[in-house]
Amino acid sequence: MTQTVIVGLSGGVDSAVSAWLLQQQGYRVSAVFMRNWDDDGGKYCTAQQDFLDACQVAEHLGIELAVANFTAEYKEKVFSQCLKLLKQGMTPNPDVWCNSQIKFGAFLDYVADRADLIATGHYARLRRDGDGVTHLLRARDERKDQSYFLHQLNQHQLSHCLFPLGEWHKTDVRAKAMEIGLSNFNRPDSTGICFIGERPFAEFLREHLPEEQGEMVDPQGKVVGQHQGLAFYTLGQRKGLGIGGSKNGNGEAWYVAGKDLERNQLVVVQGEDHPLLYGREVRVCPMHWINEKMDRKNLARDKVFATIRYRQAPMTCSAVFEEWDEESAACVLGVRFAEPQKAVTPGQFAVLYQGDECVGGGVIARPR
Repeated sequence: MTQTVIVGLSGGVDSAVSAWLLQQQGYRVSAVFMRNWDDDGGKYCTAQQDFLDACQVAEHLGIELAVANFTAEYKEKVFSQCLKLLKQGMTPNPDVWCNSQIKFGAFLDYVADRADLIATGHYARLRRDGDGVTHLLRARDERKDQSYFLHQLNQHQLSHCLFPLGEWHKTDVRAKAMEIGLSNFNRPDSTGICFIGERPFAEFLREHLPEEQGEMVDPQGKVVGQHQGLAFYTLGQRKGLGIGGSKNGNGEAWYVAGKDLERNQLVVVQGEDHPLLYGREVRVCPMHWINEKMDRKNLARDKVFATIRYRQAPMTCSAVFEEWDEESAACVLGVRFAEPQKAVTPGQFAVLYQGDECVGGGVIARPR
């Protein structure tokens, strides 16, 4: 029996080619355009153009296109969590939550009674075992691999997913889009945080968080400048500090090395190789395992890799402990890297791999 697949059609070339590929593979294909953020009509909002591009793709491929509004779910499950961590001095990555809670959460529930499977244009691969376990693997195109953004998905979600572009390279996707006559074949890739888009991050935050100015201090506590609010800065940041190296120190550039929430102070250091910019161990909480039945004891003796930001090559590490944190009621994993890592940022995600397989990950916790 022909299976029904509903594609999350974003207006971009990746989801468009994914829909076409599924048609070629014999699936019964339709599509849904997801509205996840209110269209404020501002100069940075692309939602209406995205929708028009999705309509053109659907018409060209001859598939039905529906619209699903998930703005309420997004604000509750993604945006509110983002603001919460920002207020705690952390730097969240809401695109990860958008995938687990919206694109493979609310969307999957929305089409549950109408489709056998859902599909997106993400660059990742899946392997399904005979025992019913679905494994998440890195894409063939390492430069476009998006398993980092998918590591919070669970077995239920992955078992209902297809990633048609997992074996493809982006250059081939664009070439195929042009060959089959898709109007968006040369549309630029979207960048920026999902609900901010191309808008400057600080500009957006000022609409939702108060500016709580405070002191910038060096490691010895000497005041070298003023910050506009701890939420507006991230570890390792160089630009936008407003303190010149020549006037305030030895001439080297300043970098953000830490945040003191109690004193509302931003700790800055000079030199891109300053020791305070590097760390070897991180606590990950809550830790999410893609396969809860995996023998996690093997992580202590097997070769494991982790990445602490998107597009960073996975680095050799070891899983040093696993514990239960009573305060947060969540599993905590300790990760120790073979080499010190620069700008290990609380609020970002540490994602673990064994070979090409992504086994899970979680939020990098603030140091105790």
